[in-house]
Amino acid sequence: MKTYVPDYYPKFRCIAGKCRHSCCIGWEIDIDEDTYDLYQSIGGGFGRRLKNNIEQGDPPHFRLCADERCPFLTSDGLCDIILTLGEDALCQICDDHPRFRNYFSDRVEMGVGLCCEAAAKLILTGEAPAGMICIDDDGEAELPLTEAETDFFEKRDSMLKTVRNSQLSPEERMTLLLEKSGKQLPDLPSSHWIGILQSLECLEPERNGILAAASDAELPVEFNRPSMNLLEYFLFRHLSGALEDDRFAERTAFAVLSCRVIRWMCAGILDKKGTLTMDDMAECARLYSSEYEYSEENTEYLLDCIGSL
Repeated sequence: MKTYVPDYYPKFRCIAGKCRHSCCIGWEIDIDEDTYDLYQSIGGGFGRRLKNNIEQGDPPHFRLCADERCPFLTSDGLCDIILTLGEDALCQICDDHPRFRNYFSDRVEMGVGLCCEAAAKLILTGEAPAGMICIDDDGEAELPLTEAETDFFEKRDSMLKTVRNSQLSPEERMTLLLEKSGKQLPDLPSSHWIGILQSLECLEPERNGILAAASDAELPVEFNRPSMNLLEYFLFRHLSGALEDDRFAERTAFAVLSCRVIRWMCAGILDKKGTLTMDDMAECARLYSSEYEYSEENTEYLLDCIGSL
């Protein structure tokens, strides 16, 4: 089985203590069975500290502090487990994040998730459409693609070709994507969708202020290339789910809507500040991803909402 990644993937690096939105804050951190056994075997004071900060359950997880910080996150944003035991002692979810994987008969496709600010900036700053490269081959025989997978890849390739058509404006590309998928998003003002998003579960309080500032203001031209990078990302990450739920059209529309919302958020910041930096763009993308893409309930709600149109 081969593992394929976007060509920017090898450049990804966790920025650790420099991260303004640590993944070690506000997220329940599950501990896989092998790592749990390792932690139980650690002796001394650090071993006692490990055991005292694990909440038993299925699966077991770290007992977060009152401020929702991982008990092993230091005041300067580093990981005490890494500092004491090394990176090999991390539980699987900590070692993987923000990576995601989509599985097919003949390959695994892996990428980095937009909810990580380092990943968001990496994705947004790409100067050309992302290519796919193979980073691992375990040598095992590959199964042939199923008929459904063959059809899926043909449709996805057609969608990505549309995104990469530089003869069209970003809005024209998104409109054409929707036409190809057979699912249209009604020509509604941004306030309609912003209202829906504000009604959903809120994970970060600053979300509503940024959404409230989003408007139908003129979209920032300097965001055109980054927005197409985002659109590729959403298609790459989410279309494969259609092999399970048969919602290719809805997932295409979700990618378009996600890109549009982030563009509106950036327009709101531009209106408010008069400037729009790459840090601003990355923060809008990260916040949207954290609130809606990384919440299964919110993602499902939006897919259902799109499907009802």
